[in-house]
Amino acid sequence: MSSPNGLVCFTNCLIPLEDGSLVEKDLWIDERRGVILDSQQTFFVRRERPDRVIDLGGNIISPGFLDIQINGAYNFDFSVYDGHDEDYIQGLRHVASKIVETGVTSFLPTLITQETSLYPKLLHLLRPVSGPDAACVLGWHAEGPFLQLAKRGAHAPSFLRTAKDRIKTFEDVYGADNLADSEDWLMSSGPNSGTLGVRVITAAPEVDGVLDSVKDLTSRGIVYSIGHSIATTDIATEAVRRGARLITHLFNAMPQLHHRDPSIIGLLSASPHLSPPFSPEAAAALVSQVPHSPVSLVSPTTAQARSEALDDIVTPPMSPVVKATRLASRVPSLQHSRQSSRPELHLEKGQVADMEFERPFYELIVDGVHSHPNSVRLAYNVYPDGCILITDAMKILDPNLKDGVHEWRDGKRFVKEGFKLYLEGTDTLAGSVISLDACVRNFSRFTGCSLGEAIKCATFNPARCLGIENTKGTLRPGADADLVVLDKQGNVQSTWVKGRQVWARAN
Repeated sequence: MSSPNGLVCFTNCLIPLEDGSLVEKDLWIDERRGVILDSQQTFFVRRERPDRVIDLGGNIISPGFLDIQINGAYNFDFSVYDGHDEDYIQGLRHVASKIVETGVTSFLPTLITQETSLYPKLLHLLRPVSGPDAACVLGWHAEGPFLQLAKRGAHAPSFLRTAKDRIKTFEDVYGADNLADSEDWLMSSGPNSGTLGVRVITAAPEVDGVLDSVKDLTSRGIVYSIGHSIATTDIATEAVRRGARLITHLFNAMPQLHHRDPSIIGLLSASPHLSPPFSPEAAAALVSQVPHSPVSLVSPTTAQARSEALDDIVTPPMSPVVKATRLASRVPSLQHSRQSSRPELHLEKGQVADMEFERPFYELIVDGVHSHPNSVRLAYNVYPDGCILITDAMKILDPNLKDGVHEWRDGKRFVKEGFKLYLEGTDTLAGSVISLDACVRNFSRFTGCSLGEAIKCATFNPARCLGIENTKGTLRPGADADLVVLDKQGNVQSTWVKGRQVWARAN
């Protein structure tokens, strides 16, 4: 059913504002153009009211969810290519058409570390795609190959590499054309449209050449994300100063919080005056102190903590390997710069001084497995505006899939137990199987925040991180009418893409 004049009004509903509050208000869209409307302006300019009115019975109508890190779903793995282009494209379209049942209307397929020759092929196939009845594929998230070996997770060690030639290495791996200087984010025409596929790159800043490439990457509109890393506080802070905008799956594949060197996690409450900018020489000295081989990071007496990898490598100690205090003594310019850039004190109670430092966004997998609920709440309380919910899901993601043993690849099998996913015969986590709508519900329960605030972490925050908050993840007039209707318990009732209903829960 369509509206004769193209105008649709959703009424008797709650809409989330960008501050996370929920308000009772009608929402108007133009289903022909697939955009959200300013109801007052539309009425006074067009002198029309919507011919179609949809009563939502008090439910919530939200921007569609954005998942900026997802490895696969519905039995399709974005990192597996069987040599047949059409099979891959069909698999991608299948995920895009099915995932709307979880409220996701846009996503970034994520490629884990690959053999270098595969990147150009996969990049070509993962160009931005938007279908009339499916979620929008915005490009891709490259998780690797510039990762720290000791925190590689499920990434194949033989394919990890350094960026010794800096940005040229990135161009050689991903293709220079895929790191173009500018391009419209939102492709609306057919498959493989557009010229740029890379949206987010996860890399460890301590890996040779990565830190020196951050400014070049971010100047091209690419979000550089810190992840799979053992970076110290100094290195992580310097990466943010150079443009790092995101932390990949906070708490996972990184050193855990240590009071003397909080490392990457400490960026959520970073005090940049205590970590001033470094000269190129000082930054190089910092990076040179971080060992790249896991052999030198653990001793035979170290507790054998398993990584989230599919083999037997051990992870480094809980605290960062290279202590900041030890580095400062080796690099005299660090001590001098700390002493010469102390912040001004102020007397206003409850006021935080402007530090001219933008903390990065951070991703959370809120399945109750990858991070304890208390850890989720801790991160959110420290920096709520930076929180982004992701699934980091494997191809086994399917809300309708029953628990049990399932095939994966290379002769390995998964055991699914609720939101837990293990490699058969081990207790090693093998990735996530949670859907994003379930993450939203869990997040509200774990943190105690309102459902509107949880929705913000799956809509407006990821859109802001990607720089597309005027068109996705928002209900601003002129934005795409990508919508999800939720009941007051956060369960998806229907999903809309560009003003068209693409999925509805069966009565």
